[in-house]
Amino acid sequence: MAVSLTKAPDLARRRVGRALDETGLLCVTLLEGLRRTWDVRQWWGEFIEQCWFLARVTAVPVMLIAVPLGATISLQVGDIARQLGAQSGTGALLTAAMIQQVAPLAAALLVSGVGGSAITSDMGARNIRDELAAMEVMGINPIHRLVTPRLWAASMVSGLLCSVVILAGVLGGYYFNVIQQGVSPGAFFDGATTLLQFSDLMITLFKAWVFGFIAAAVACYMGMNCDYGPVGVGRAVNRAVVVTSIVVFATNYILTMIYQVLFPPRF
Repeated sequence: MAVSLTKAPDLARRRVGRALDETGLLCVTLLEGLRRTWDVRQWWGEFIEQCWFLARVTAVPVMLIAVPLGATISLQVGDIARQLGAQSGTGALLTAAMIQQVAPLAAALLVSGVGGSAITSDMGARNIRDELAAMEVMGINPIHRLVTPRLWAASMVSGLLCSVVILAGVLGGYYFNVIQQGVSPGAFFDGATTLLQFSDLMITLFKAWVFGFIAAAVACYMGMNCDYGPVGVGRAVNRAVVVTSIVVFATNYILTMIYQVLFPPRF
């Protein structure tokens, strides 16, 4: 028992050190991928292919998630607002919630869960087949050739998906709040202009753009550093999704806090 208690601090110290090492390597991968962004001719073709792939695999799931999500928020908020006698404010609250918080997070999680897992498995397969090592032998930096286009593709698709989530969520909330609960269409949309600013939309798109970079960077890093064998690739995919979710939620809190300090909400 004394031996286990003695080893516990050392084990915790090693785990913390390993986590810090992986965080540093992840940041290095992200920054190295962005360093050769100016050389567009080298990664333009891969960028177009990755954009098409990510948009194709995430477009339908994001619609299937956003519509019931907006409807659920509308039903819950509408029920509470009806009890308070402020049912006309349901549209404003729904639109504000979708634009400020729900849309960028939903887009990031979909890019991570659907597209990021595919990116991790692809990079992991290249790693276990020694394709990455072969590229380095030929004098080709695999981060510049493979990671850079995936970073920009994921960020662009995440921003586009964010707009789709907002549109689909508001339409779903409109149907259940206006058609099902009897709120007038004018009252549904009128309150949104009193709560939202143009900067709210800009920070939402910016957050989705940043979350796309995070999802792609984590996916590429986990795939390029996975253990050899199919089991290692599977574990890398699982870790990539989990780590991306944690980092995205933490980043969202930081960006939201900074934004609310710089641009106080309107009342």
